[in-house]
Amino acid sequence: VPKGHVAKSPDEAYAIAKKLGSKDVVIKAQVLAGGRGKGTFESGLKGGVKIVFSPEEAKAVSSQMIGKKLFTKQTGEKGRICNQVLVCERRYPRREYYFAITMERSFQGPVLIGSSQGGVNIEDVAAESPEAIVKEPIDIIEGIKKEQAVRLAQKMGFPSTVVDSAAENMVKLYNLFLKYDATMVEINPMVEDSDGAVLCMDAKINFDSNSAYRQKKIFDLQDWTQEDERDKDAAKADINYIGLDGNIGCLVNGAGLAMATMDIIKLHGGTPANFLDVGGGATVHQVTEAFKLITSDKKVLAILVNIFGGIMRCDVIAQGIVMAVKDLEIKIPIVVRLQGTRVDDAK
Repeated sequence: VPKGHVAKSPDEAYAIAKKLGSKDVVIKAQVLAGGRGKGTFESGLKGGVKIVFSPEEAKAVSSQMIGKKLFTKQTGEKGRICNQVLVCERRYPRREYYFAITMERSFQGPVLIGSSQGGVNIEDVAAESPEAIVKEPIDIIEGIKKEQAVRLAQKMGFPSTVVDSAAENMVKLYNLFLKYDATMVEINPMVEDSDGAVLCMDAKINFDSNSAYRQKKIFDLQDWTQEDERDKDAAKADINYIGLDGNIGCLVNGAGLAMATMDIIKLHGGTPANFLDVGGGATVHQVTEAFKLITSDKKVLAILVNIFGGIMRCDVIAQGIVMAVKDLEIKIPIVVRLQGTRVDDAK
């Protein structure tokens, strides 16, 4: 990766830029959202990725980023607060490639994905030039072999002079993928620069939340200032919640039923306000917390509760609904459909 460090203040940005000692450095806003380059800060600064040519300029630009909200296509009108910036050396890519590792059901394990077209939206490449994307499945038991990485690097179009270097990067990234329980490692772009070095210029890594107990160091790094308040509350209550733009709140057990419920709302002309899966072992407290999450969204005009009680007990849901209505003084309509375990007790 290019040399660089994270700065939490303009003075730190100045010191890092000076220490790097290169003619020009890149300042990158550290926000959990894509589209930074075309975003706008509330300070008026255009773009969350800036090239500067002196430590003084690094300080000035970072002062317009740190502590300010960045608005991009992905953040919406709320924006995301930028608490720190990455100050790194500028490199000059000769060619840009796309590389990723993820889990693939059809291969029953990890797969390496590469493309000669890096630095752009890979979904666009897949739609317009599917032949430009190459894959290399990895046996989860045997692990990655150097020749597999070399083969992929060749298919991606790396020149013969840097194929080995690209393959080494891929092997190291695969080892990282396994060691830290990642579900995806995406490097876009992976580049060959003007010096002939292969570098990872940008990275997106998703970690399996089920591994939090053994990846404590990773999950302790989570920046909660980047999360929506409702997302934070949902995580604390151990509820799967995703906010949407509609006005019909949904409380459902099971991800499949939750998605089907959202689909049928849409089919009949409504718009769901959220995805919310309380899971199979929800408590009365969790059900109450779920209602708090839903009603904290002022767009919600009605709530649909759709429960199929297998492991989930319908009477627990009913108790949670009664408690929530009393405690939260809910005034909007609630439509409840209960089926399954202890449904008569629930009624």
